[in-house]
Amino acid sequence: MKTIIVLTAIVACAFAAPAEDPKDATVLKYENDNIGVDGYNFAYETSNGISRSEQAELKNVGTEQEALNVKGSVSWTAPDGQVYTINFVADENGYRPEGAHIPKV
Repeated sequence: MKTIIVLTAIVACAFAAPAEDPKDATVLKYENDNIGVDGYNFAYETSNGISRSEQAELKNVGTEQEALNVKGSVSWTAPDGQVYTINFVADENGYRPEGAHIPKV
């Protein structure tokens, strides 16, 4: 029980610590699945509040319409504390980002 209390206190102190310098950020999570064919998946999170994930799939393999369809998102915390998120798709129709802070066309 004492161990749980100590660990809880340490975690609370870590979250209460001031924001770190971006160049001192550490990787908290990293996943990568890339076997070199048919697409890929990756995701990461850093200690300074940046996270990104992306998945790609090769469509119409072996045809003239072969295309890589990519879907993903990226989030970060701005210096003012606001969290920004961009979700995107990139395929044969181009790059199409969406986010609450991006004007709609």
